Amino acid sequence: MRAYQLQQPGIDTLSKVDLPTPKPAYRQVLVKVAACSLNFRDLAIVLGKYRMPVKSNVIPLSDGAGEVVEVGPGVTRVKAGDRVAGGFFQRWPGGLPSPEAQNSALGGTADGMLAEYVVLEEEGVVKLPSHLSYEEGATLPCAGVTAWNALVEHGKLISGDTILVQGTGGVSMFALQFARLMGATVIATSSSDDKLARATKLGAAHGINYKTTPDWDKAATELTGGRGVDQVVEVGGAGTMTKSLGAIRMGGKVSMIGVLSGAADLNPMLIMGKRANVQGISVGSTQMFEAMNRAITAGGLKPVIDKVFGFDDTPAAFKHLQSAQHFGKIVIKMA
Repeated sequence: MRAYQLQQPGIDTLSKVDLPTPKPAYRQVLVKVAACSLNFRDLAIVLGKYRMPVKSNVIPLSDGAGEVVEVGPGVTRVKAGDRVAGGFFQRWPGGLPSPEAQNSALGGTADGMLAEYVVLEEEGVVKLPSHLSYEEGATLPCAGVTAWNALVEHGKLISGDTILVQGTGGVSMFALQFARLMGATVIATSSSDDKLARATKLGAAHGINYKTTPDWDKAATELTGGRGVDQVVEVGGAGTMTKSLGAIRMGGKVSMIGVLSGAADLNPMLIMGKRANVQGISVGSTQMFEAMNRAITAGGLKPVIDKVFGFDDTPAAFKHLQSAQHFGKIVIKMA
């Protein structure tokens, strides 16, 4: 079967290889992969900059979708012919995360989805909403579940809340769509007026260009009549965390998802002063994935895809992600 391996760091050193097709063992399933999608974590791994251990010669990418073609002994949740996506964590079916769950992340400590066939745990696959294509389904496991975890599990989102999303990457666009699906008001930030216009078409009530409005926390507060937003989906880290705390209402929430602008010391008085609830978010469980899919089905939601690349153009897909010019998700189609 065709696959890519990371034999040494670098986008241009990603190696196309021919590997034996794996076989499912007890409570495992074999999936013929139709499409994969990229996340910032995948880029960090390929560039050799990821903060966690990475398997030698790892097959990259945590996110992918395809058809179950064979099931191992004991499998009851899915059958051959089912359309599924793999869960980011293969061993986090529900409840609180464990060290075992943390070590089961695809495309890092375990081989990922960038192959024609992959073996996944029975509890680590989720059936796709019937109205989504494989390309759309491949965008869900990391970005979609992360946004759902942030807004629903942590944020306890209710209709009428105001949510601020940073940028126009995959997590932020899913957060925008989920928030609108549930009747919340969304404020989006970006350095691009064009991207803000596109976010508005997706349902954002307000857009703030953080280049032309560097005090975007004050602007967001003004947009809420001085109250502050109920929750910030925080993806920046050092460059944005202080302003995120400035933008929330008293007792508001910050869902800490990424550190795109690096890490830094944080004055705890900023948290105390707002009585802020700050929660680190690391994707989510299989149960969260299934709950999200029920909402996606009920609302007829369609993920935002920026561009689809062919399997042979995988390095170009990574370079497009690295350019930060994308709006939504970047997908690789296997066929």
